Amino acid sequence: MSGLKRPNEKHLMLFSGRAHPDLASEIAALMNVEIVPTRAITYANSEIYVRFEESVRGSDAFVIQSHAAPVNEWTMEQLIMVDALKRASAKRITVVAPFYPYARQDKKHRGREPISARLISDLFRVAGANRLMSVDLHAAQIQGFFDGPVDHLWALPVLSDYLSTKYDTSEMTVVSPDAGRVRLADMWTDKLNSSLAIIHKRRDPNVVNTVAIHEVVGEVEGRVCLLVDDMIDTAGTICQAAEALKSRGAKAVIAAATHPVLSGPAVDRLKATEFEEVIVTNTLPIPEERRFDTLTVLSIAPLIARAIREVFEDGSVTSLFDGQS
Repeated sequence: MSGLKRPNEKHLMLFSGRAHPDLASEIAALMNVEIVPTRAITYANSEIYVRFEESVRGSDAFVIQSHAAPVNEWTMEQLIMVDALKRASAKRITVVAPFYPYARQDKKHRGREPISARLISDLFRVAGANRLMSVDLHAAQIQGFFDGPVDHLWALPVLSDYLSTKYDTSEMTVVSPDAGRVRLADMWTDKLNSSLAIIHKRRDPNVVNTVAIHEVVGEVEGRVCLLVDDMIDTAGTICQAAEALKSRGAKAVIAAATHPVLSGPAVDRLKATEFEEVIVTNTLPIPEERRFDTLTVLSIAPLIARAIREVFEDGSVTSLFDGQS
């Protein structure tokens, strides 16, 4: 009997949705934990069914799902997984969403608009989640939408460590592609001990996903310019920013972003723009046909694995970023 788990003994269990199984498998391997076998079916009418093949009673459950397109399908799958865990008597349920869905809808810009990022948090909570974990939220205020602990992880150490080993950061200028990313760019300058530049732009409110670049504030001529953002979606902003930097004499332009959404024309735009390198993490899956020569994909799995371990052992997730701004 000594080898049996006591009913009140804490035990960690990992679960993976179907959006990005490779990331979940890498996290599991780093933690030396098996992903719980799960039967997941999408019926002909698009409804989703989930059943776990092992008992989850009393477990500390971590449900990993990346919210790539189709976002609604993978969000619903994760909600159903959380509901199944709650009904199967998991002791604590943590939603691990490396790329938080609907994060850009974090406030009302005009009347009669939703705050969808808040709705997502409410849905996870009602489904049975006790905790959320995500990487580089588009807006820090999203942490306050969930009624419970939120572990906000930063990809900055992963990306900056790679850059520091490959480039001479003393001749680098960190560039914010718009005013909204200045705080992020400022964190990068502290990390790399580099100078800062800002691109001022104005969006056309009548046209989706288009921007007009106006001016570059800061010294970029003859410099290696590092454009930083939390995500690359259709790549319109970052490609226009790169062109503006090159037209003002930048020696080279590098892009670094956490989330490679890469929607629609993104890949063609990135390939057609003079980037020295485009550096992202694998918070979202990138199919082989969406990859290109100047793309570098760094793994976020070690960071998430360490964070999950800290949460499970009641340690400090903040300690993973000691020394960061």
